[in-house]
Amino acid sequence: MTADEDSVVCAFDYSEALEFDPALADLMARGGPTRIRLPYGDADAWLVTGFDAVKQVTTDHRLSRAGIIGRDYPRMTPEPIVSTESLNVMDPPHSTRVRRLAAQAFTQSRVDGMRPRIVRLADRLLDRMEKEGPPADLVRHLSDPLPQHTILDLLGVEREQWSRIQAAVHQLLTVGADNKQAAATAKADLRAYFAGLVEERRHAPGTDLISAMAAARDGEECLDDRELAVMALMLALSGQDTATCQISDITYLLLTRPELRERLGRHPESLTGVLHELLRHIPFRKGIGIPRVALEDLELGGALIRAGDFVHVSYLTANRDPEHYPDPHALAFDRPNSPHMTFGWGGHRCIAVPLAMAELEVAVGRLLERFPGLRLAVPPEEVRWDTETIRRFPLELPVSW
Repeated sequence: MTADEDSVVCAFDYSEALEFDPALADLMARGGPTRIRLPYGDADAWLVTGFDAVKQVTTDHRLSRAGIIGRDYPRMTPEPIVSTESLNVMDPPHSTRVRRLAAQAFTQSRVDGMRPRIVRLADRLLDRMEKEGPPADLVRHLSDPLPQHTILDLLGVEREQWSRIQAAVHQLLTVGADNKQAAATAKADLRAYFAGLVEERRHAPGTDLISAMAAARDGEECLDDRELAVMALMLALSGQDTATCQISDITYLLLTRPELRERLGRHPESLTGVLHELLRHIPFRKGIGIPRVALEDLELGGALIRAGDFVHVSYLTANRDPEHYPDPHALAFDRPNSPHMTFGWGGHRCIAVPLAMAELEVAVGRLLERFPGLRLAVPPEEVRWDTETIRRFPLELPVSW
């Protein structure tokens, strides 16, 4: 699909606290698929916004993630974030096999066994914050380090390598055009590092996630070294992305919406349900992620998608679809149990959801339990927000107690 003068140019650079991007709201109001032009890539794309339409795209085998490999597909960052061998760009049945094997490391029972380690990491960080005293930057003390420390600890990365991995991940998520070479170098460094780590675990297995995935079996099938290395890289990337932003974003909402704090204070057992509604509501990123390619002509929401066309979905707009969520822009904790799309959908839904939820439950739960008087140390309008990456999060979150 070539550039079209009827396409909507989408910078998707909106960074006003946790307000919903007006550009996305406008695209939602158009109804069916809309042709858009993104900052990078040699073609336009279709954007699908409604919950049911996103569900269709993410489960239709005529729309291929693997089809983007080798193409300069439309995207938000100068260097594609995803590796060409990643699970994120596999199609069934290959992706089904890899997901089935890798998911054995993230069963609820395994994550329940990991929870004490996450609690220890969180308490160690909160001990340090309490010792230094208020005001304290929650991003520096908890939101940044906890997800990073957790996933790197669980992957078995030696502590002296953590800062190197963290810096490379940040480089990959930066959107500036002048970042392309640095991002490519960072991706190559990460791939080489995790390839070496996989080789070590093959010879000397431990209690880490790489060893667990290496030991996973489905009959005679197992993950090969390349699949393991790419899976480890993907986990390091996603483990430091969504959870890091969401701890800060959720805390910001709790500190600026007293009724939310009061509800959790009265009903601490409702934490998981509250977190899911907050996850649905929060625009945790800017724009969209990885597209799919149409393998044949198909009809989608009244639009004719031609073979070879790129199709993007927006989980953010799907989470605000008024036909699926009554009064979708409001936070409503008495909604009927309805799954959201913050962790994706279909064959590319995040396999580590149990781990991500455990991190959020521990981080938010321990924070509120240990600091019941927690409050913002600055007016909400003085909180500074990220403008350099595809994520939505406060750069600093000054708190007192």
